[in-house]
Amino acid sequence: MDIFSENKRSAIMAAIKSKNTKPEVLLRKALFKKGYRYSLHTKNIRGRPDIFLRKYNAAIFFHGCFWHGHTCKAGKLPNTRQEFWEKKISINKERDALILADLKKKPIRVLYIWGCALKGKGKERLEQIINKATIWLNTEDVFFEIDDRSFD
Repeated sequence: MDIFSENKRSAIMAAIKSKNTKPEVLLRKALFKKGYRYSLHTKNIRGRPDIFLRKYNAAIFFHGCFWHGHTCKAGKLPNTRQEFWEKKISINKERDALILADLKKKPIRVLYIWGCALKGKGKERLEQIINKATIWLNTEDVFFEIDDRSFD
């Protein structure tokens, strides 16, 4: 049983930002400070990556664990309306897979940064994420993910 009414829950979910989230802005500023130049939410690249670095032919996506069905604690489905959420998240995951496959064909390199990588970890974790992202940018690896398990 949800503690909020259906209308209140809908308003809460609708208020969740999809662009310019705090972790995204912090990473962008850190990359810029290190000399990386990028464009934001590039319309002519499928999936409109949060950050696109033309020089590195690399797209960076910030994925919320819940919305994109990550296999971490934060990606767990709620106990209410499970059929609805399973369908919604499944559609999101299918779309993500199609976008990833399309970008790999281009070939555009892709980095996923999962929300769980930053949960409650503060500035030190952000620096670790920036280091991992910049190391990846300077490789030829086509795909890389950073999540909470990246730091074990």
